[in-house]
Amino acid sequence: MQNSFEISIVIPLLNEKESLIPLHQWIVKALKDKTSSYEVIFIDDGSSDGSWNTIQSLSKKYPEVQGIRFAKNYGKSQALHAGFEIAKKEFVATLDADLQDSPEELPQMIETLQSEGLDLISGWKKKRFDSILFKNLPSKLFNWAARKVSGIQLHDFNCGIKVYRNEVIKNIDVHGEMHRYIPLLASQEGFHKIGEQVVQHQARQFGQTKFGADRFFKGFLDLITLWFVNRFGKRPMHFFGLWGTIMLFSGFGFTIYLGIDKLFFDINARLITERPEFYIALTLMLLGSQFFIAGFLGELVLRNGRQASRYNIKETV
Repeated sequence: MQNSFEISIVIPLLNEKESLIPLHQWIVKALKDKTSSYEVIFIDDGSSDGSWNTIQSLSKKYPEVQGIRFAKNYGKSQALHAGFEIAKKEFVATLDADLQDSPEELPQMIETLQSEGLDLISGWKKKRFDSILFKNLPSKLFNWAARKVSGIQLHDFNCGIKVYRNEVIKNIDVHGEMHRYIPLLASQEGFHKIGEQVVQHQARQFGQTKFGADRFFKGFLDLITLWFVNRFGKRPMHFFGLWGTIMLFSGFGFTIYLGIDKLFFDINARLITERPEFYIALTLMLLGSQFFIAGFLGELVLRNGRQASRYNIKETV
């Protein structure tokens, strides 16, 4: 490994007051004599337990500590986005603030990233100290689905500890709940060299997890969204126009069939409006028209959309 490296460590947090000082001490110990410079960026995502006061105290005592405080809770993705915006070092790492990610893994991860020429490297908590039924099994199912949809062979997409080259995080847009899929976002921007390294999972020492069982359901919905955006995000008319055309032609086909049947083959049959085929044709034509409109609107939004602020920073240190 090279004698030293530069690294920015981005740490999103929500009500983790007890963990912040031990975590900073752990980072200092883990990086001692291994870096030429480093910075620690805490993003307080609307904490109500005094976490911000602790971050302020750390920043006054240690020049490498920076802090961003959100006006309210916006979510982990927005917190990471804010941290990535100000990260300056050659490498950028993410850690969770609950002391379950070990900073001691970072030097080895950077060595692997450099030696293998990777764009990013993700941790894999192969052995976990979580509930088997409520966290481990759903996590395995979630990661299996993510591998199938994305084609990226990672065992743990949502692992909090990752290391990136700076140009990677500057070219991806982490929003909504997409922090689970940063490797996929990076791949979509052309950063395909993605690696994985087994890391140690630490038992939580303070507080309780901030994520419930619904995160897996939300994760699957986000995965579908990413798949769709990846396939059709830059050409929505290709999706909506295709299905709109199929529905319109099917509806017109039914209509022509009903008209020919009534005029030439079964003149004494019941009225066209009394036949179920008429309503199928009408429904298909209406849906086809709506799909075309959705496609046009998507193209207009894509061409004229402006980036809106997704969070409000209350103060920084």
